[in-house]
Amino acid sequence: MVVLAANMLLGFLSPSRPWRWVVLVGVFVPVWSGWHTFFLSEKPERAQVYESFLAFVPGIAGAFGGSIGRGVVDNLFAGK
Repeated sequence: MVVLAANMLLGFLSPSRPWRWVVLVGVFVPVWSGWHTFFLSEKPERAQVYESFLAFVPGIAGAFGGSIGRGVVDNLFAGK
């Protein structure tokens, strides 16, 4: 939900290239998982490591949804 909300906000604020927000926000979930594995004593299973890359899916939905939402808002208030 955090990845979805962050990407939706960023996609709404800068709708020109929403894919860059997916990359910039979504990459930190696997990085955080790797940091957690390296520095803490709890080791995740292999499936948990692969599942961290699934954070890109809600990121894509959020970034492109925010971009489309910005287009809708701009069209609604274009006359002003």
